Amino acid sequence: MNVKEAITFPLNSRRDTLRLARELAIGLCAGDLVVLSGELGVGKTFLARGMCRAMGLPQHIRVTSPTFTLIHELDTHPPALHVDLYRLESSLDVQNLGLLSRRDEGKVLLVEWGEPWISELGGDALIIALSGYPRGARLTSSGARSAKMLAHLKESRQEEKSINNSSIDQ
Repeated sequence: MNVKEAITFPLNSRRDTLRLARELAIGLCAGDLVVLSGELGVGKTFLARGMCRAMGLPQHIRVTSPTFTLIHELDTHPPALHVDLYRLESSLDVQNLGLLSRRDEGKVLLVEWGEPWISELGGDALIIALSGYPRGARLTSSGARSAKMLAHLKESRQEEKSINNSSIDQ
C-alpha cells in the first residue's frame, strides 16, 4: 500500500460525521473501494449509513452492521455493498465472497474491517481510520483513483474554508 498523504477531520458531533459522509458520497463512482477502520463502536456503520443516505438510500431502509451476514446490498446511486470482514481469517475467505467481481460490475464497496484485505478487494482504496478519543477521521489513499478522491475532498474543504473566511471579513 502506497500512502502518500493523509487528511484528518475532527468529528466533534454526529453532524460533523454526516457532513463528511455527504462529502465522501458526492465523489464516489461505480467500482470505488472505501475501507472503514477503527475500534468497535467508533462509528464505522454510522459513517457508512450516512454515505448511503447521501447516495440516495431512502430513510425507511435500515443500514445496520453486516457483521453476521457479511454483505448488505443497498439500492444507492451508484449501487453499494456494505461489507463487514471482521470475522474472516484468510485471503481465501475474502476471495470466496466475490467482492472483486462485484466491484468490477460497478458496485461501490464500503468495507468495515477491510484494511488487511485491500489487495484481495482490488486495491486502490480510500481508507478512513476512525478514532474515538478525540473523535476524528484520518483519510489516506492506496492508489491513483483514491488519491484523486482525497485531493478533491481536500480541495472542497479548502474552498469552503476560504468562502467562510471571506464572509467573516465582510
